[in-house]
Amino acid sequence: MTDTVADESAALREELATLREELAETRALARRAADRGEIENLFSRYMYLHNAFQDEQIIPFWVKEGTEGIRARYTNAGQYTTWESVTRYHRGRPSPVGKLILHATTTPVIEVAADGRTAKGVWLMAGTESGLTDPEVAKNSPDYMYSPGEVQGKKVWAHWVWCKYAIDFLCQDGEWKFWKFRCYELARAPFEENWVSFGEKNQDAFDLDLMYFGDDGKPVFMPPADEPAPSHNHPYSPSTVQKLEPVPPVPHETFIDTYE
Repeated sequence: MTDTVADESAALREELATLREELAETRALARRAADRGEIENLFSRYMYLHNAFQDEQIIPFWVKEGTEGIRARYTNAGQYTTWESVTRYHRGRPSPVGKLILHATTTPVIEVAADGRTAKGVWLMAGTESGLTDPEVAKNSPDYMYSPGEVQGKKVWAHWVWCKYAIDFLCQDGEWKFWKFRCYELARAPFEENWVSFGEKNQDAFDLDLMYFGDDGKPVFMPPADEPAPSHNHPYSPSTVQKLEPVPPVPHETFIDTYE
């Protein structure tokens, strides 16, 4: 073999190795992009179903029963750490007449771990919640929770609400699933009141374990938590400074528990 042929052969081998490396990198990049889209769709489907009171359909979005490390937290009252207690949040949720939930998520930051096994995401949510409450039931809540007047003989509650979500996802059997789920309610306010004055008098509500308002506006509370919350959410108050919480995820090699 002449030197020229040998040189050309070596150059081709080097080029082939480079192409193989670039192909592997391109496939990995395409996989991460597809994973990100699947994760965003998963959470968006969650919100569409939740807005329509179809929470039973959300249960399959969670990791399989027995998966280690599952957890969910919605208030400062505690967190849930078993598949049964986590999915209980979605079971038997009613669809009361006159109730509206419209939560719209935005500003996602999603990072898939380099190993492709887990992913992290944060979202902001702005929405409205409203319903009708029997006057006898309404007597058990502060008047400032309700709007003036009545509709169909019932008290009206109509609130703006703002939340943040921090979620860890696990890929199981080729599908992305909720693994660790945290909701931070940031602020709310009745339609007739601003969130600043309402935030001043509604601070204690964030430590309660209210799950939703059911038929006739009756409050339904969360089941007892499996363990105390290791840290607390700090909602908006006119007396405090806002913090970067949760911290948006950054590129990472493998799972890191940053939302605890």
